[in-house]
Amino acid sequence: MYSVEITGHEALLDTLNRLLSAGENTLPAMQDIGEYLIGSTRQRFHDMQGPNGEPWVPNTETTQDATEARGDRYDPRPLFGPTKRLSSEILAFPSNHAVAVGSALIQAAVMQFGAEQGEFGTSSRGGPLPWGDIPARPFIGISDADEVQVLEILNGYLAEALETR
Repeated sequence: MYSVEITGHEALLDTLNRLLSAGENTLPAMQDIGEYLIGSTRQRFHDMQGPNGEPWVPNTETTQDATEARGDRYDPRPLFGPTKRLSSEILAFPSNHAVAVGSALIQAAVMQFGAEQGEFGTSSRGGPLPWGDIPARPFIGISDADEVQVLEILNGYLAEALETR
């Protein structure tokens, strides 16, 4: 273990102490990053593309038929079901040194990663779950533009910590 002792340089000590203090409590930065990523994720629903910029696979006619057969209003945009909850219920969970962004909805993982027909077994009526193949349509993640913005948020917090007062 190393230690450094600085004496007689109050401005340097003050700057180092502010930087260390900023590193101990990153919750405000994580909250800002979380809010930014919520907005970015919601924008993906409007752009109908994943974080990598790849467009989502369109809904099939089977999906439209099944939606209408249930009596629900069909929205042709992928991931916009009758309730539109998936696109509106994106959550951030910031902590002191990290932030998680995602959805608590049960269907979120299937929409993010996709699923093959019958992957989850069978229904009480013996039908496959899911009843058809569901292509992956990633909506959670960090795009190149997101990475730039997250770094700007972090740099802003560090710059603020280093400003002389």
